[in-house]
Amino acid sequence: MANNSYSGVKNSIVEANHDGDFGCTLKDLRSLMELRGPEAISKVGETYGDTQGLCSRLKSSPIDGLSGQLADIEKRKTVFGQNFIPPKKPKTFLQLVWEALQDVTLIILEVAAIVSLGLSFYKPPDAKRDNCGRAAGGIEDENEAEAGWIEGVAILLSVICVVLVTAFNDWSKEKQFRGLQSRIEQEQKFTVVRGGQVIQIPVAEIVVGDIAQIKYGDLLPADGVLIQGNDLKIDESSLTGESDHVKKTQEKDPMLLSGTHVMEGSGKMVVTAVGVNSQTGIIFTLLGANEDDEEDEEEKKKEKEEKKKQRKIKKQDAAVESRKKAKSQDGAAMEMQPLNSDEGADADEKKKSNQSKKEKSVLQGKLTKLAVQIGKAGLVMSAITVIILVVLFVVDTFWIQNLPWDKDCTPIYIQFFVKFFIIGVTVLVVAVPEGLPLAVTISLAYSVKKMMKDNNLVRHLDACETMGNATAICSDKTGTLTMNRMTVVQAYIAEKFYKKVPEPENIPPSLLDILILGIAVNCAYTTKIMPPEKEGGLPRQVGNKTECALLGFSNDLKRDYQAIRNEIPEEKLHKVYTFNSTRKSMSTVLKLADGSFRMFSKGASEILLKKCYKVQLANGEAKIFRPRDRDDMIKKVIEPMASEGLRTICLAFRDFPVSEGEPDWENENDILSGLTCLCVVGIEDPVRPEVPDAIRKCQRAGITVRMVTGDNISTARAIATKCGILLPGDDFICIEGKEFNRRIRNAKGEIEQERIDKIWPKLRVLARSSPTDKHTLVKGIIDSTVLEKRQVVAVTGDGTNDGPALKKADVGFAMGIAGTDVAKEASDIILTDDNFSSIVKAVMWGRNVYDSISKFLQFQLTVNVVAVIVAFTGACITQDSPLKAVQMLWVNLIMDTFASLALATEPPTEALLLRKPYGRNKPLISRTMMKNILGQGVFQLVIIFSLLFAGEKIFDIDSGRNAPLHAPPSEHYTIVFNTFVMMQLFNEINARKIHGERNVFDGIFNNLIFCSIVFGTFIIQIVIVQWGGKPFSCVALSIDQWLWCTFLGFGSLLWGQVISTIPTSRLKFLKSAGHGTQKEEIPDEELEELDDMEEIDHAERELRRGQILWFRGLNRIQTQIRVVNAFRSSISLYEGLEKPESRSSIHNFMTHPEFRIEDSEPHIPLIDDTDAEDDAPTKRNSSSPRNASPTPPSPTPSNTAAPTPPVSPSPNQNNNAVESSNHLVPEGPKSGTPSAPGSPLHSLETSL
Repeated sequence: MANNSYSGVKNSIVEANHDGDFGCTLKDLRSLMELRGPEAISKVGETYGDTQGLCSRLKSSPIDGLSGQLADIEKRKTVFGQNFIPPKKPKTFLQLVWEALQDVTLIILEVAAIVSLGLSFYKPPDAKRDNCGRAAGGIEDENEAEAGWIEGVAILLSVICVVLVTAFNDWSKEKQFRGLQSRIEQEQKFTVVRGGQVIQIPVAEIVVGDIAQIKYGDLLPADGVLIQGNDLKIDESSLTGESDHVKKTQEKDPMLLSGTHVMEGSGKMVVTAVGVNSQTGIIFTLLGANEDDEEDEEEKKKEKEEKKKQRKIKKQDAAVESRKKAKSQDGAAMEMQPLNSDEGADADEKKKSNQSKKEKSVLQGKLTKLAVQIGKAGLVMSAITVIILVVLFVVDTFWIQNLPWDKDCTPIYIQFFVKFFIIGVTVLVVAVPEGLPLAVTISLAYSVKKMMKDNNLVRHLDACETMGNATAICSDKTGTLTMNRMTVVQAYIAEKFYKKVPEPENIPPSLLDILILGIAVNCAYTTKIMPPEKEGGLPRQVGNKTECALLGFSNDLKRDYQAIRNEIPEEKLHKVYTFNSTRKSMSTVLKLADGSFRMFSKGASEILLKKCYKVQLANGEAKIFRPRDRDDMIKKVIEPMASEGLRTICLAFRDFPVSEGEPDWENENDILSGLTCLCVVGIEDPVRPEVPDAIRKCQRAGITVRMVTGDNISTARAIATKCGILLPGDDFICIEGKEFNRRIRNAKGEIEQERIDKIWPKLRVLARSSPTDKHTLVKGIIDSTVLEKRQVVAVTGDGTNDGPALKKADVGFAMGIAGTDVAKEASDIILTDDNFSSIVKAVMWGRNVYDSISKFLQFQLTVNVVAVIVAFTGACITQDSPLKAVQMLWVNLIMDTFASLALATEPPTEALLLRKPYGRNKPLISRTMMKNILGQGVFQLVIIFSLLFAGEKIFDIDSGRNAPLHAPPSEHYTIVFNTFVMMQLFNEINARKIHGERNVFDGIFNNLIFCSIVFGTFIIQIVIVQWGGKPFSCVALSIDQWLWCTFLGFGSLLWGQVISTIPTSRLKFLKSAGHGTQKEEIPDEELEELDDMEEIDHAERELRRGQILWFRGLNRIQTQIRVVNAFRSSISLYEGLEKPESRSSIHNFMTHPEFRIEDSEPHIPLIDDTDAEDDAPTKRNSSSPRNASPTPPSPTPSNTAAPTPPVSPSPNQNNNAVESSNHLVPEGPKSGTPSAPGSPLHSLETSL
């Protein structure tokens, strides 16, 4: 990177001046790490001599590492800093309270209450009240008039109560997230050498001077200099934006940077910078600089609606999650976040995101739409209520009683109008279901917490609910379906086929020596067999399990591989070709004493045998191995092994004599040919005992399980049959990756969706597949339109190259034990036990979330309908709402907050797996639920209206209707209110079942939260009625009256049984509600317009296009002004250019530096864009439905054979640098990231 790139940063980090007696200071190391390639090498040469010199200055040994003494480690932490980037502070409870107060309906209520309070203190002069009309009523006794203020105060108090409950929920949710994060954090470990021992330590414990072992799939946790490497290739796109893998060698480019991914090979590095001093940390500090100014702006731009706020806080959790994540990967990881935010770690994430933000969280979309519809209906109802009340009052007073408007009476009239207004607002409060987002969040947060116990570590909340809709699971074989405990059980050595491991005596010693030497040096040195943890247990396998099987094989042959490794340490290996998905083999070259070279290779048998031209015999000779012999061997040895489900590995070697001189090691094809086959082993990886049952459950639940594996087809078929993926007699296909590719590509080699559509519905096993095949398959299934339902695909993966497929899938599962850091980053859920049966648990929890929300909806809508109708008709007929404002708020509190807690925490049952997945377009409210809602609504209305209009006769009490303005509460209305609440309580029990089940008490005691909430509500209700008095407009009731109220409430349980007797199919008039947005409903142009609104919020859709263009123009101007100002004053360059999230994630900032102010789709920035932006993090997928971009760019960042359609931006956003303009405020959808000599900052300067 250019030297000037971080010139401004130096001051922002506190320099540690005391260099402790180390031979170099923090400043030296930081300036060293800013260099790349040749510059870096010359700098190391000038200052330290070589890497050895650097190690000795840092008081570390390349072989033994640090001493590991506490004092030394602590000292290094003080001098060079800790490997930790401080996260952003969480919101305080008060901030959350303030946010909850921003809700419009609550603000209206507060204003109304304050006006009502003020007026209640006003005493009209002694003008006769009678002149002010009948409704003003005679003066009641003195204290009653005094008590007019109580209602206002009571409303204010209940508002405070609602706000506190909301804020507390948000706060506890945030706390749970932090807990989750710290758990993810503790899991991240890294291998270092200390005191000559290879140990794993938490990433935060890494210090400068540590010798770290790096291998394929690692995410580097700190900056360092390479001291020994084998075929090391690094993906630095997260820092430089270059998608090509960078080859790292000591001679050419030894600089390793934190936050980059090891894509191939292995090696050792000496750590030179950690935490805020590492490259990633520096950029973090840059981004953090203008956090504070942003904070103030954000305060001003808070959400307008409860819904939005709820959603936002949920998203922030994810941002918090991601920030913590960054810290957890200790500095390295800044770029973890992008997976949580919608700016992907790679362009492919971006593309994916553009395709389906709108489809991502299906539930959230449906709920938003439903809530908006209900809210609108409520608004209309409340407006009508107010208008009718005012008109009736005016007509009655000035027309019928024919009174003049007396200015002394004005305050009294105003008091009436305020009272009407309060009634209207209360109707609105009850109608708006602000409990919906709360219910979703509670349900998801509860599930996430519980899923931990089921070995599912959920990284993105919405993955939980998406999993419930899954229709297909593409699973790896090794480790997920099988135990990943590999052992060699059969071998073919010296032309003899052993059905079990041979005795060492049976193998000629010369052959045995070569074999054991080959196994010892040609397995990664990080792989070892350790003694068992418990006496008599199985030995522990550390590292790559296939290699463990081979090392175990050498132990079975009574030879010690460790002795050979001690003799030939890793530094002495001449050249290593590490395993990767294209080679499918691994080779190690040794330089022998006489100057000749010997290469050992191991790999998939059918691939390696093609490169063998001899086979070793028992007498030490090698005989020619012809293609005919090879076919023979495949039939007689490999196929029998594979048909028993064994993985076959071929071990071979090749000698390069001195006479030929040193071969050209870079020419891999020549090197890896002319091998001599030593032996072929069959490795068994037993199927996990619980898997066949789990797969049966999936099939019963309507989920197709497909196996995608790198093994050969016979092995794959055998394992698939054992697992139950293939059932005898079924018409399914198993094909190899090559054949799959041949069938899905046209003559030009382009992938065609129609061709994939012919294959995938029947495909069950894809063998010998590359990660690209896996990605193609997942993408093909997701984009397919063959079935009327869009498929929801879950994928498991553990390797670095599974990243694209994991991101493309609707839900990506990474392996917690075998998975690489890269795979975990790309995933949504981490399986902490690598077990397929945990996926089935995730499906169960996902379906449970969906059902919990439906239960809550069924309950809430019943209350909504009844309360609104009662308030409305009551107001119209008796000019006063039978349910007072404070009572309505209490009902609102039970039905919204408490009910969402009670119903959203129902534990899942196995019965959930007996139905098919709901699919994306299934309405939230099924016809059965609609039947229950209407049925219960009718029952409750009949009871309430009977009590309202005939209650005084039934109970023989005074009528409460037509009471004057400050009349005392009446028994009559208290009974109405009490009965209403009792009916809700019993109906809450009804709501536990949504599929028309008879037994609503089934499993009720498994949910303690539910029982305690119902019981608690009952107790509070007693207190309110008996002692609530004036504020609650209640009078204490007698025992008889209580029994009647409870009995009428209990009636709703009995009535529920009656309703469930009526078959839904008979009720043709019932409609379902709460569908997801159908694409057809929105014209295409609007879709494109709306593409970039973070959430296609149905409320926002109302923004007309003219407005949108106007906003867009304004926003451009603002941005230009901001850029100019940024350069005038010396504010951080980025002020206002990045989104709030990107400040916390270096990666977002790097992958597509935000100077492309617009994403790859036209953006509609609302002026206060922060609202929209804050919604980002959990929705990994941004908007734009599939049909809006007919040619989705091929989403793999590199090495995909798929040609990218010319229309779309280049598949890796970062390459745009090459092909595109240098405008800072780009005009079109595709703006480049001009990356000049290296650093992102530089690129901004040049572009300007």
